[in-house]
Amino acid sequence: MNPYQKKRRWKFFLLVFAIVIGAASVFYSDFFVKKMEREEAAQFQLRVKVLDQQMKMYDNEQLTVIYEDIKKNNKMSVIITKKDGSIFSWDGLDTNKTFYELDKTKAYDSLYFVRQLAKMKAQHKSAVMHYGDETLTAYYKDSFILTQLRYFPYIQLGVIALFLITAYVAFSSARRAEQDQVWVGMAKETAHQLGTPISSLMAWVELMKSKFDAEDDPLIAEMENDIHRLEIITDRFSKIGSKPMLEDHVVYIVIENFVAYFRVRTSDKIIFVIQGDNQVRAMISIPLFDWVIENLLKNAANAIENEGTITINIVENLAKEEVFIDVSDTGKGIPRSKFDTVFQPGYTTRKRGWGLGLSLTKRMVENYHSGQIFVKDSELGKGTTFRIILKSSITYEPTTNTGLPRLG
Repeated sequence: MNPYQKKRRWKFFLLVFAIVIGAASVFYSDFFVKKMEREEAAQFQLRVKVLDQQMKMYDNEQLTVIYEDIKKNNKMSVIITKKDGSIFSWDGLDTNKTFYELDKTKAYDSLYFVRQLAKMKAQHKSAVMHYGDETLTAYYKDSFILTQLRYFPYIQLGVIALFLITAYVAFSSARRAEQDQVWVGMAKETAHQLGTPISSLMAWVELMKSKFDAEDDPLIAEMENDIHRLEIITDRFSKIGSKPMLEDHVVYIVIENFVAYFRVRTSDKIIFVIQGDNQVRAMISIPLFDWVIENLLKNAANAIENEGTITINIVENLAKEEVFIDVSDTGKGIPRSKFDTVFQPGYTTRKRGWGLGLSLTKRMVENYHSGQIFVKDSELGKGTTFRIILKSSITYEPTTNTGLPRLG
């Protein structure tokens, strides 16, 4: 199991653990809410029974005291209506809305009562009582504390989730910054360490050319090419962490030059094809962009077990002023579930691979060239296509009267 898969597994376990805690919190709070609902329903029924008896026994002072004690200890909102639906009495409502001054006479806000009564009917069952020959119906709604307790676990979970997301983003940013510093430090140290042996190799080649009169020897020429390649690699590593100089280049020529170097160092059973627009231009840092193409070609060559073809197709999207570079192979393909995973550090299908090539490639395309790279398409047993998107350095003005685009 590679480090990325381990990290995904830990994230999954932590997510499940968080869901279990959240569900337990909601369940526990719901248990108390239902308990309070039962207690309030019992208090309401007691209140209705005492009031019913009080209205039947007008001179019973003891029931009056009991009823007042119940009202005092239970701040419940209650509305009692007559048989025709008109309001008989109420308690526990907003006093600013149940009465107000109107031409020095007192009147109540009927719309407020309508809304409160509708809410009570929706929440709980009513209770019937009698006042003489009049049949009355009592309604009540949840107390303010019960309402708060009902929504508290969701608010709590929301605050916890917000805190966890904020902490995750902060720690991820800090970890990413630390990783970037490690990348930059390792790259610059590698460039520094390569400098001395490269200089020594250049001196040895010059000595061999002069001692053996091998100015035109093809083997010496290939050695010089490899030493030059090492110089380019050293230059690449030295540029990591600093903003590269992007220059206007013809994309087709840049890729063609690198493929010419790479082709002779790869199996002769692999055919390289470069096709598409040979005039499109983009802002490129050649040492870093060659590194991008090298990583993609190496992955394509490793995916081809015996014979195969690697095709590089260059297309310009005039509408968006972008350059599409598709690198396709006829290798073993990538499962669709791994399209994003392949760019994660540590992901590799090779026994001796470090899983850093495509991760570096993504960084160089997105961070240094302000472009995009992704798996455009792949099918197991048939091959894979990676797409690079760069911003074209050619801008197009609106069409003129001739109807033809004009280069800017």
